Parts: sequence; C-alpha cells; structure tokens
Amino acid sequence: MQTKRTILLTVSGPDRPGVTSSLMGALAGVGVDLLDVEQVVIHNHLTLGVLVSTTGSAAAVLDAVDLPMHSRGMSVELAVDATSNGHRPSTHAIVILGQPVSAESFQAVAAEVASCGGNIDSIRGIADYPLTGLELMVTVADDAQADTALRAGLVTVATRFPIDVAVERGGLARRAKRVIVFDVDSTLIQGEVIEMLAAEAGREAEVAAVTEAAMRGELDFAESLHERVKALEGLDAEVIDRVAAALELTPGARTTIRTLHRLGYHCGVVSGGFRQVIEPLARDLELDFVRANTLEIVDGVLTGRVIDEVVDRPGKARALRAFADQVGVPMEQTIAVGDGANDIDMLAAAGLGIAFNAKPALREVADTTLDHPFLDAVLFMLGVTRDEIEAADIEDGTLRRVPLES
Repeated sequence: MQTKRTILLTVSGPDRPGVTSSLMGALAGVGVDLLDVEQVVIHNHLTLGVLVSTTGSAAAVLDAVDLPMHSRGMSVELAVDATSNGHRPSTHAIVILGQPVSAESFQAVAAEVASCGGNIDSIRGIADYPLTGLELMVTVADDAQADTALRAGLVTVATRFPIDVAVERGGLARRAKRVIVFDVDSTLIQGEVIEMLAAEAGREAEVAAVTEAAMRGELDFAESLHERVKALEGLDAEVIDRVAAALELTPGARTTIRTLHRLGYHCGVVSGGFRQVIEPLARDLELDFVRANTLEIVDGVLTGRVIDEVVDRPGKARALRAFADQVGVPMEQTIAVGDGANDIDMLAAAGLGIAFNAKPALREVADTTLDHPFLDAVLFMLGVTRDEIEAADIEDGTLRRVPLES
C-alpha cells in the first residue's frame, strides 16, 4: 500500500476569473485528494491555500500547477507533510472597532492574545463605515481561567487606545441569539425623555442632575423617578406628543433594528422612561415588545405620578425574561443593550450584555462595551458585516451613508 503525504499549496497574486478553476484542473491531472481549501481576497490580491493528499511526489504536484499559475501572474509556494487542524472551531471571536484602527492598537491586541497562549486562526474586515471593524477568530485553552484572562487582558488594551474590543465565545452560540432589547434614553435615542418633558416645565436642570446621579447608581432608581416625575405636575398632556415628535434616534439605530429584523430577531425596548412617549417610536421601528413606565394623566393634565409597576433596575431584568418567555427563547439567546446603572440587572441576565457609552457601574458587569456613538456597531459585534447590511439595503432601496463629521 502506497503511503500518502500531505502538501500545502499557497497561490498568491492578482485576483482574476479562472484562477481557482485552473488550479483545480491542474491538480485533477495528478490525482490528488482535497483536504482543505481557504481563499482570501484583499484589495484585488488573492491568496489561495489548498491542502491536498497524494501518493505521488511533491515535484509532480509542483510541475503540474507551476505553468498554469505563472501564466496567470500567480506565485506558488509548496510545503510538504503539512498538517491539518481538523477544522477545530475557534474558541473566541474578537471584534476590534475604531475610527480608525491603528497598527499599534492591533499589535497590542495580537500581543495580548499571544500572552494568553492563544493563536489567531483568521482575520477579516467586517466594516469600513461608520467605523473600521476587524474580526479575529482565535483559539485559547478552552477553560474558564483562559477565558477570564483573555477578556481582562483585552479590556486593559482597550483602555490604552481609542478602540472598542468585544470578546465572545466562538461556535454556534454566537450565532444563536434571537431576542434583543434596548434601553431607550441615551441608547436607542439621544438624550433623556424625562429631561425633555421637564424642560417644558422649566425644570430641566434640576431633573437632569437627579437623572445623572441615578444613572451612576448613586440613587435608588424608583425613588429618583418619583422625584423627577413630580416636576411634571400640572403640564398639559399635549406636551407628550411634542416630546415624542422631537425624539432623535442614535446614529445607526434604524439600520440596526432593520437588519436584526431581517435576521429573524425579536426586537424590543425596556425603558425607565414613559410608554406614552415611546410607543409612537416603537410603532415606527416595528418593535415587538415595549415595557416602560406609565405617566398618570387626569383631565388632560399630568399629575406628577406614575401608575402601575415601576420599571426600575430589577423590573428591567423581569421584562427581558418576560419578553424571552413570550417568544419562546431561552435567556442565553438574548441580548441587552443599555447605558446606565439601572440596566445592570438586565445586562447581567442576558446571554450577551452590551454597555453602550455607559456609566462605570454598568461597564463593570457588561460582557462588552461600545464607546463609539454608532448603534450599528452592535451588528458588527454579532459578526454581521457592513457589506452584508448594505447588500440587503440595496435590495429594498434603503441604502444610505450619512457623511460623518470630521
């Protein structure tokens, strides 16, 4: 019985039609078996790796492919007795986001992976707008200690450079998320609704101070809510419609919701704000779930009170669980995105908790953080590329790139 050997062929050069077909035709002529194939194209430069097994000689394989490849302007490298990793899945996905991502910051990430005993299995670009996004699939020891060390090390790297670094476990679990909920104030929208309402009563500054303290976790949220809502007593209920009409979405929010719906996600909002203000926006975005506080209105006037159960810190986590139960999705397949201390329980309960331009109290418990002001960066963290987003937008006529401020 003849012994088989493995050979790795690496072909590189300008990308053009027919390279792969020509290479496979040449390999077919010497009767090799394919074990693995991987191809990457960066700015029209092709690198194609083919791992084969053969009972013939390496020289015969090289002779077969050399002329057809060189005639197409391609170079060929050959490694004999190469080994395959058996397609073992990477243990982690790391997403780097920046505006831009410098070589220095990327080197720091790569060095941290190496210091944890990890290996970078693959790298791909996933976004060029509104941020540069790079996705690294890496393998480290598959245990809790290595996972903790990798995450802690990359958090440190992210504090040294103007980049966001997200770490998720690899495998099917990363692509199995099916429910996502967003906080509203300073997450899905810009600003705080209660401050916009308070501005109508001329009390925006004092309410804003209480809001800020509550979001830092310095005040009990329910108590602070009641205190702030008192400032609205006596306002005509028509103010709700004016404030609802003035809401401004966070950049990328509409793209994010639209894309998540295409992917089959159930999308909702869980807010410490007010249902009467949020519901028109939820209808516009075609959200599946809304949980928020309800302002009491008597004879067309705000009483300065909320009615029914207050959606506070533990209430947000309960709302996420109720939403997941409603659509039959386990909690490990949920995502929560928020910015303040009242989102702590919700992010901790979710399968993936994302702190978006968040206060320190929330950053400490979140699985990952985003410090750039574009909500569609959430999609990149889930492995969705800008090209995929825009290809779908082109199909339904929604493609639009808003010029970024320099």
